[in-house]
Amino acid sequence: MTFSADHPAAAPAYPFHRLPRSLPGYRWWHPLTTVLVMVVLFFVLSMLSMGITAVVGIFVPEVSAMVDRALSAQSDLGDPVQLAFLLGTVCLLWPAAALGVRWGGRRSAGTLSSVTGRLRWRLFPKPLVLAAGLFAALNALSLLVPESLRGSGGVPDGRPNPGDVWLLLLVVLALVPVQATAEEYVFRGLLMQGIGSWLRHPAFAILLPVPLFVLGHGYGPAGQIDVAAFAVAAGWITWRTGGLEAAIALHVINNLGAFGLGAAGFGDLNATDLPWAALPFSLAFLLAYSLIVIRWFPAPVPSRAAERYLASA
Repeated sequence: MTFSADHPAAAPAYPFHRLPRSLPGYRWWHPLTTVLVMVVLFFVLSMLSMGITAVVGIFVPEVSAMVDRALSAQSDLGDPVQLAFLLGTVCLLWPAAALGVRWGGRRSAGTLSSVTGRLRWRLFPKPLVLAAGLFAALNALSLLVPESLRGSGGVPDGRPNPGDVWLLLLVVLALVPVQATAEEYVFRGLLMQGIGSWLRHPAFAILLPVPLFVLGHGYGPAGQIDVAAFAVAAGWITWRTGGLEAAIALHVINNLGAFGLGAAGFGDLNATDLPWAALPFSLAFLLAYSLIVIRWFPAPVPSRAAERYLASA
């Protein structure tokens, strides 16, 4: 499968991280205004969601109380309302990033998705199946590690209430794909392209957003290493494949698996770190997925036809 199969125009001469520079009207300050508009919009959308929650809380006080706990140091992701609120807040990054690029960057929001100017939907099935298979296989292998080495990675009582399992799984299935996609649009889309607009070498675009991604996940040392490795792998395959599709598939399956296992009682939704014994399996998962997926989806072939398509988008 190649990228040209999803769109009649092949990829533009500019790689994904440099894509904004290929578009008419690009100015050096556009990455700055894009980030500024995104931050403002995310703040506004967050305030609106808080307002809606406050109105709901007038009629259902339990909801207001749970949201207050979600925003405190005593948050409990084993509570369906708190989990839905926190995941939903992250989901707001997606429209904020799309509108930030449109209004602050003066370009089509679709240019965040791929070098063709939109998501290439036909590229999703294979990486989704690959990520799911690898995730299942390596998690099954990790069960061979003695329980004493695996550890809990979080608080001892972090398993959800048995009566909340089905509701938690519903929240996970409904919101985690959107949450994971939103993070990819910000960190592997908006930030990669913003940095790439200024710095030509892809290493800058791939690596510089990594610390911000790590800071957004409050884990201990092993978890931070894992999150950093994930960010590097996602950035590399995004640059190598010319779009977010493979990175989104990886992020969605990884988060669905982690949250789903936690919601079903096989993990800890409130974990604050990754057990050191689990880190090699997670890194092997990232490495295997990255190496296989870039062999399936070779780098796009430059084409001036795609540049004309993007210019008219």
